[in-house]
Amino acid sequence: MERDQRDLVTAADRVYHYLMFSGPESWGSHRWADWAMNRDRWDWNPGVGLIAAADYGSFGGSQWVLRDVEAWVERNLGGSEQVKVVNSLAPFAVFPLLYRLTGKRFYADKAEEIALWLVKQAPRTREGAFEHTVTENASFSEQVWADTVFMAVLFLARTARLTGNKELADEAMKQTLLHLQALQDDETGLLFHGWNSATGDWMSAARWNRANAWNAVGVPMIVEEASELCGDVEMLGELRERYLRLAEALVHCQNESGLWPTVLDRAGFYEETSGSAGIACGLYKAARAGWIPAEMATASADRTVAAVLAQVRGDGAVLGVSGGTPVLATVEAYDEVPTFPTLYGQGLVLLLFSEKLRGYV
Repeated sequence: MERDQRDLVTAADRVYHYLMFSGPESWGSHRWADWAMNRDRWDWNPGVGLIAAADYGSFGGSQWVLRDVEAWVERNLGGSEQVKVVNSLAPFAVFPLLYRLTGKRFYADKAEEIALWLVKQAPRTREGAFEHTVTENASFSEQVWADTVFMAVLFLARTARLTGNKELADEAMKQTLLHLQALQDDETGLLFHGWNSATGDWMSAARWNRANAWNAVGVPMIVEEASELCGDVEMLGELRERYLRLAEALVHCQNESGLWPTVLDRAGFYEETSGSAGIACGLYKAARAGWIPAEMATASADRTVAAVLAQVRGDGAVLGVSGGTPVLATVEAYDEVPTFPTLYGQGLVLLLFSEKLRGYV
């Protein structure tokens, strides 16, 4: 094993352990510390970490990691019954894998139940896209957010593949395309954070780093799960065309450091680690799928890996991660969001490291 590979393995292990086992004494004293790092709630933040942990364990064949994932589900499952919204579906994305590994019918049945709720009952905008609904006491009526693709559509695609349900696969692919159509800027190829169907605009029109990351990494994962069952060649073709435009635009606005600014077309804004990791992970995945040139993806994403490694603290905490961010009132407000370790930050970095390690196999 080469030194670079050993360093990456060590860093991934540290990031995983901070994600799954760190305590409040290491989270910091800021007022968002508990929300950012408390694993024991059923929501998108721990859900992203859980998806990454399952991917890490599955790739490495680490049965103890997968036992950690199942233990988290068993410990927190009750929280899934308290509220059913798009943004709280992320943890269910590990259920298809848990079913395959354990044979426990509960995981398959529950995944199908939630997927059918999503398709048949979840609120939609007038264009048919899933409305972005959240666990917090807030309403974003008629709004399409980039976040939804990773938080809900990935789960839907995985459940479609598990069940062989073509209706679910069709919907997963349709939702992915609807989100790209609503959010992609024709001028730059980048994605805006959100779209308001009622007012017909992108609100603050921020080309936010992590919004692009949720799609950069989420779209290849969704297509891998659902495209064969869906079989819509025209839809897949448009998805690939849009993704290539997005990837080229992302590579174009990457900083020399290997990271991306928190708003992609504002080079003077602070560099944000979690979104940078998600973007690079997506570039690796898309290149592996043959969607984008491998040379372009590797040249960009390898620089990101080196930069992200420098953001991993000795105890595994990932630094430079912006706090939870709704669609903000102005572009400038994104540069004022504080940074601190979060479960989704740990997760996106772990996904990146796992994807890079796949390249060594």
